[in-house]
Amino acid sequence: MYPDSNSSSQKMYDRALASLPGGNSRTTIFMKPYPIYAARGEGCRVWDIDGNVFIDCINNFTSQIHGHAHPALMAAVTAQLALGTAFGLPTESEVDLAELLVARLPSVDQVRFANSGTEAVMMALKAARAHTGRPKIAKCEGAYHGSYDYAEVSLDPTPQAWGRNTPVSIAYAKGTPDNVLADVVTIPFNDPEAAVSLIREHGRELACVLVDPMPNRAGLAPADRAYLEALRKVTREVGALLVFDEVITFRLGYRGAQGIWDIDPDLTALGKIIGGGFPVGAIGGHRDVMAVFDPRAGKPALPHGGTFSANPVTMRAGLAGMKLLDDAAFARLDAMGAAVRAGIDAAFRRHRVPGGTVGLGSLLKIHFADREIRDYRSAWLSEEETRRQTVFARALLNRGVLAAGNGLMALSTPMTDADIDAIIEAASGALGEVASTL
Repeated sequence: MYPDSNSSSQKMYDRALASLPGGNSRTTIFMKPYPIYAARGEGCRVWDIDGNVFIDCINNFTSQIHGHAHPALMAAVTAQLALGTAFGLPTESEVDLAELLVARLPSVDQVRFANSGTEAVMMALKAARAHTGRPKIAKCEGAYHGSYDYAEVSLDPTPQAWGRNTPVSIAYAKGTPDNVLADVVTIPFNDPEAAVSLIREHGRELACVLVDPMPNRAGLAPADRAYLEALRKVTREVGALLVFDEVITFRLGYRGAQGIWDIDPDLTALGKIIGGGFPVGAIGGHRDVMAVFDPRAGKPALPHGGTFSANPVTMRAGLAGMKLLDDAAFARLDAMGAAVRAGIDAAFRRHRVPGGTVGLGSLLKIHFADREIRDYRSAWLSEEETRRQTVFARALLNRGVLAAGNGLMALSTPMTDADIDAIIEAASGALGEVASTL
């Protein structure tokens, strides 16, 4: 049972504290009183260093859509390792993966590879500035887009800092320069009238509007079609680019979220699943915008390097993984996601616990709130809701299911019907524990 002060994970964490600040390299994996250390993964399961086995519904924060050690990905990587891992030269592998992404995304004519979703978003914003010659960006309140200063603005404003009528731009990390805040316009999510008004107000200075169609940190509520359509229309009106962050939502379908919503962004940031389990990022878009990266006439408008960008191990793993994601695979993921959401929603009602799930496809998030979740503010947890989330996460863990501490769950292709039933049963048991505290 977690926590166990005599566990190997506790001892490893004590050791880690000496050489890593807070004992970790990723704030997202921190948990109290100590994190669980993974030893290995296979299929949809993870074993920790104490020998405990869990159904993995974190999947490295949505990146492992094929779970762990998938045979096809292992074969692709092993074959490439024998040929070399990285070169100061391009390889055919990046052309192959770029062609696949261009074929799947009608809005994408060309692709540029990077090493993370953070870098993909950063380069998309810089490309928008280089293309338009404008300084400002607009982004949604509470939406996470990686660690770039501009993308982090207004990531976690508290209710005390919320603007009365419209969001305000607030630093996420200490030390963020004031000029960064001045160049970010924060807009509300799923409120087309207010968002359009702000975009028009700053239109002459806006390089782009950045939006995640289903922002995880802002509650994982899907965008209304009318909202995305309004953003597409007003950005064209003011001459700004529309940038989709599909680092996570590309796992929603064969053509990602933009295919589901039938929206044509100017630029798209990708990551996570396109790397087959290895570090990756990509920027894709219309040819005229992507021209800012083109060095053929001399120094490009936006120089971009990266020692490990488009390394062939990532490219080959990503190509193998993406080829496995055909229409049948997405239909299966959709069915599993719908089953888990329905099963957990039923358990909420059965245990008379306030709350339920939101999400689409293979993604879901659990909320302990008796209100509609539509944006960051409606997803904000009260102290009581936070306590219930903590009780639930630990109870789920002790029933053999890994989920993110904030209630996020991401399913994977190796999962079977029996695994789906086990996830629902574990969630029901965890909700029973929450119910006992009400």
